[in-house]
Amino acid sequence: MIKKIVTISLLTLPYLLGAQGFQVNLQGQVQQGMAGAGTGLIQDGAAVFFNPGGVTFLKENSISAGVTATIANGEYVDAPSGTVSRTNNPISTPFTGYAVFGSKDSSNFFSKFKFGLGVYTPFGSTARWEDGWTGRFALTSLKLQSIFFQPTVSYKICNKLGFGAGLVYGYGNVELKQDIPLYSNTSTNGGYGSADLKGTAGGWGYNLGLYYTPTEKLSIGLTYRSQVNMSLTNGTANFTVPASVASNFPSGPFSSSIPLPQVVTLGFGYKMNTKLSLALDVNYIGWKAFDTLAFDYKNNTPVLKDTKLPRDYHNTFAFRLGGQYHITEKFTVRAGVALSLTPINSGYVTPEVPDANKVNLTCGVGYKISNKFRIDASYTFENLERKDNNINLQLNGTYKTYLSAPGLSLTYKF
Repeated sequence: MIKKIVTISLLTLPYLLGAQGFQVNLQGQVQQGMAGAGTGLIQDGAAVFFNPGGVTFLKENSISAGVTATIANGEYVDAPSGTVSRTNNPISTPFTGYAVFGSKDSSNFFSKFKFGLGVYTPFGSTARWEDGWTGRFALTSLKLQSIFFQPTVSYKICNKLGFGAGLVYGYGNVELKQDIPLYSNTSTNGGYGSADLKGTAGGWGYNLGLYYTPTEKLSIGLTYRSQVNMSLTNGTANFTVPASVASNFPSGPFSSSIPLPQVVTLGFGYKMNTKLSLALDVNYIGWKAFDTLAFDYKNNTPVLKDTKLPRDYHNTFAFRLGGQYHITEKFTVRAGVALSLTPINSGYVTPEVPDANKVNLTCGVGYKISNKFRIDASYTFENLERKDNNINLQLNGTYKTYLSAPGLSLTYKF
């Protein structure tokens, strides 16, 4: 009986990644204020991420840095008992840094080129559930961080068309903790055992983009961000269990491969007049890459086995519509709305990713301090609810998540 219970518990460990909940759409304050739309409307150095093909259309060189304080908390209402459990998450701070430079001499052949560097956090999450909560054997806490580095080259093929490409290296670390349903008066953690998995991972990918301006008012962008397979080869699994079963849970190394999905985006920008601009992005996100997620433990036992857990995720869409209005030459206001469709089917929702179809509301402002300096700020609000009966974790209830994300960036142009 103990073997069966513990094996089921350990099979839940691979549920540490996936779904829109881990995709951090906070790659530029200007774009965040417009619901994350920036593929078809090029405005600043964040084009390194949103559309490398449009980088060459930027008139000035620039350096920018930004950060967003992500405040996310939620609760779980257990259907059978009515028990309410809550998270106590720390504030996360996804950040961005962009540099764009190139020749301003139009007679120079290299004036058609722009070079860029982006450092940003496209995936990440922090979840910390209160002690003794209903789903403690699935998760007690999770910390996932990733940083992508992207050197980029952009080339203006003609006055209306640009192409760009960026090489991406992703680096990340993860730590997951859960309780193990083995009770003993002498064990730690309130009488139950615990598992702590942590490690670092890395992988390569690329970012391609086309940017086309058929008229002075209309612009169109098409981008492809490749899948990045994050290989985790140096993970460490630590188990705290009663002494009578300690031999079944040897602490030691483990490995895994975590696919971060490809994204295809078609974007449109339209300048209604000199003051008002609109942007629309449609993302197609390849979450189907999560068909299976496997953990390979170096020290196997009859209880601690390598795990291959099927996932029932599917590719999905997100739609982002935003606008900005220049009140004066120096002051700009922005607003947007985004609809993200969840890739998680019923029966597979987990405490790590209590995801649902969701609507994000955003707003933002920009202020031109001088000809060289600009400051931008944004705010994102999200409120979602998902009922589910997980077929693996035996968690039947309702998840509610509330997210508030104010952000700020400073840009220097030269």
